[in-house]
Amino acid sequence: MNDVFSTLRDVLSAVLMLSGSLLAVVSSIGIHRLGSTRARMHATTKPATLGVLLCAVGAATQFVDVSDIAKVLVVVILQLVGAPIGAHMLGRAVGGK
Repeated sequence: MNDVFSTLRDVLSAVLMLSGSLLAVVSSIGIHRLGSTRARMHATTKPATLGVLLCAVGAATQFVDVSDIAKVLVVVILQLVGAPIGAHMLGRAVGGK
């Protein structure tokens, strides 16, 4: 039974990490293909934030120690707080209101 749980955890972790990596690739493609600064800001914040979140949850499924999971949670919170603030400040610097 323990082997089944370990295999299921590995598969779930792999799916989450691959999904997050795919979103990071989509984000990087969007940065290069989109023309305006505002569209590029959207491409960097939306998929990249979700990609980091998926990769972090995938990594957290592999950890058994609570302190390691707490560190991943801090990374996710900082990403969710930092990316929108950075995009907002960039938008204001470029010429937004």
